[in-house]
Amino acid sequence: MGSGAPQVLAGADLQPETFGSLPGWAGDDHTAAYAAFRRSAFRAREKPYRTGLLGIEAAAFGPAFQGARAVSDPSPAGARAFFETHFRPFRVRPHEAGAGFVTGFYEPVAHASPVRTARFTVPLYRRPDDLVDLDDVNRPAGMDAGFAFGRRVDGRIGEYPDRAAIERGALAGRGLELAWLADKVDVFFIHVQGAARLVMPDGAVRRVTYAAKTGHPFTGAGRVLVDRGELAAADVTMQSIRAWFRAHPDRVDEILWRNRSFIFFREAAVDDPALGPVAAAKVPLTPGRSVAVDRLIHTFGTPFYVVAPTLTAFGDDGGFARLMIAQDTGSAIVGPARGDLFAGSGDAAGEIAGVVRDAADFHILVPAGLAGRFA
Repeated sequence: MGSGAPQVLAGADLQPETFGSLPGWAGDDHTAAYAAFRRSAFRAREKPYRTGLLGIEAAAFGPAFQGARAVSDPSPAGARAFFETHFRPFRVRPHEAGAGFVTGFYEPVAHASPVRTARFTVPLYRRPDDLVDLDDVNRPAGMDAGFAFGRRVDGRIGEYPDRAAIERGALAGRGLELAWLADKVDVFFIHVQGAARLVMPDGAVRRVTYAAKTGHPFTGAGRVLVDRGELAAADVTMQSIRAWFRAHPDRVDEILWRNRSFIFFREAAVDDPALGPVAAAKVPLTPGRSVAVDRLIHTFGTPFYVVAPTLTAFGDDGGFARLMIAQDTGSAIVGPARGDLFAGSGDAAGEIAGVVRDAADFHILVPAGLAGRFA
C-alpha cells in the first residue's frame, strides 16, 4: 500500500505539524490525558485494537503503551514529554469539508426500579436471545448492508422489530426487562447516550451500558423536529428537544418512533464513580478526555488534540483545546474529523454535552515510528 493510500481510504489528508504550533498545547493538562491513555495501554496488552482505514497501525502504539504502563503518575512536564517523545502531530484535513465537528455525550443518572410499579412503567431491555450479529457471511440477500443485527426465527434471519413495534409490546412477556423508569423521554436519551447510572428506590446505584441494537438506522429526534418545522436547526440541543417534548406530551411517540433503532443493555459495575462506563474501546471513559470517533477510520487509543474556539461549555478559557483519547464510537460519528466529547455523568455533565455542536480542528498524534509514512 502506498503512503497516500490510507489517507485516500479514510477521506482525509494529514499535514505534518509541530507541537509548538498547536494552539494552547503547552497549557493543557497532559496528566489527565495520560491517565486516559494509560487505561487503553493496559487494555491493548490483553487484546490489540483494530487498525482503522487511516492506517495508524495498532502495533505502532507498542512503545508508547509500554512506556505508559511503566509510569503511573508522571509530573505535568513528564506527561507532556511522554506525548512529545512517542508521537508526532498532524493536522487532519477532511477531503469533503474544511473543518471538523464535535458534539458531546454523557452518562445520564436516573431514578429507576428493578420491578414495574405505578410510577416506573418504561423498561430498559437486555439483549434478546433471538438477536444475532450479522456480517457479510450470514446477512440475508437483499438486506441492507448497514444492518449489523437481525432476528433469527426457525433458522431464518430477518429484520428485528423496530422501536415502534417494541414499544407497542413486541418483547413483552419475555422477561427481558433490566429495570423500569418513569419517563419515556428519559429512556430515549439513555438509548442515545448508550449508558446510564440508575438510582434504585433503596439508594443502590446500578449501571447499564450498551449491549446491542436492533440494527435499524438511527434517526435523531432533533433532525425529525427540524424537518417538521418544529425547531430551527441552529436551536437544536438536548435541552431544546426535551423542552419540546415537555410542551407536546401527546406527540412524543410520533417523533421518537421515527427513530427505528432500539438499544439493548447489560449491567456493568460502577468501580470508580469518577469515571464513565466501559465503552467500545473496553476501558472506562474519562470525563473531558475521552472522545468517540469513527472506528472504521481511526484506531482506538489514538490521541487527538481537538481545538474548538467557539466551545466554552467545558469551562475552558478562550475555547476548547485539549488532548483527547479515542476510546468510543457511535453510529452518528462518521468521518475523519468528527468527534463526540465525553462530558461525564449526571445532570451537570448533561448540561455540557447537550449544547456541544461546534466546528473543530483535529490534530492526530501519530506514533513516532509511523510518522515518516504520513509526512
